[in-house]
Amino acid sequence: MAANAQGVAEAPFVWHPRSAAEAWQLKQTLGTEGVFTAGATLLRTQWESGLAVMPNHFINIGAIEELHGFEIDSVSGTGSFGAMTTLSHIRTSPQVGESFPVLVEATRNIAAPSIRNLATIGGNILSMVGDSLPALLLYDSVLHWHDGTNGLQEPLSEWLSTASAHAAWKERLLMSVELTLPILDSNTKRFVAYHKVGRRDAFTPSVVTAALTMQLDSEDRLSDVRLALGGGQTIPYRLESIESYLNGKLANKKTISEVYALIVEQFEPKGDTFVPVSYRKKAAANLIASELWKAARTAR
Repeated sequence: MAANAQGVAEAPFVWHPRSAAEAWQLKQTLGTEGVFTAGATLLRTQWESGLAVMPNHFINIGAIEELHGFEIDSVSGTGSFGAMTTLSHIRTSPQVGESFPVLVEATRNIAAPSIRNLATIGGNILSMVGDSLPALLLYDSVLHWHDGTNGLQEPLSEWLSTASAHAAWKERLLMSVELTLPILDSNTKRFVAYHKVGRRDAFTPSVVTAALTMQLDSEDRLSDVRLALGGGQTIPYRLESIESYLNGKLANKKTISEVYALIVEQFEPKGDTFVPVSYRKKAAANLIASELWKAARTAR
């Protein structure tokens, strides 16, 4: 394990662990004084804006080999992405694009290329509001942590629902995220979509992020509908009751009108000074209704 001071005396001390076990042990020793860092693209904006206090110790996990790269198994229909895999790597991989197209589209919509070259999938996940999260939720993603034992596995949806209230996860090291492909019925067509609505094309929080995957049979009947929404400071989540409602329904004008109303009623985004909750609800409902309409027309 290497350590070095950066710059002036007041600057944080930087540690360079060689393995996940060393990094985890450092965190246990330093406690709240130490923070895991990699690309630090989001953390840096929080420190510079005063939203978070810069720690006294950085635990740089960038050189830990086991956190890098990804593997896709077409036989089992799974993919595993190391937490240090950059968004650019995901965005430009033909293999990822073929297996997990919604994730690729999500990464394409995150910040600018210079940021994506540094930003990692692990950092985007741990922000709890990252724009990749709605896409990851569609693939039943599971987080793999190093917690000092044999490792801990936790469904992404469960972690997102409890992370704000329980900070124990901050003592662990995220190793990877595992995705599972939906099973495609040979008698249906699968449609996928990802949309991000923002106030402008810049490194600013999104207004709404929407991810959708579904199957349509020859009669335009919906099945295996998966719908996730987020945006801004809203922690993304699957709208499972609306998914259940859509499964088995015909993708027609009546169904689309009803699902629009359900999203406006059930989606609970966080508003802010610039974009109220009502606008986010309607934007999300419009995105999903539009995709349902396009899928039905394409299937015909």
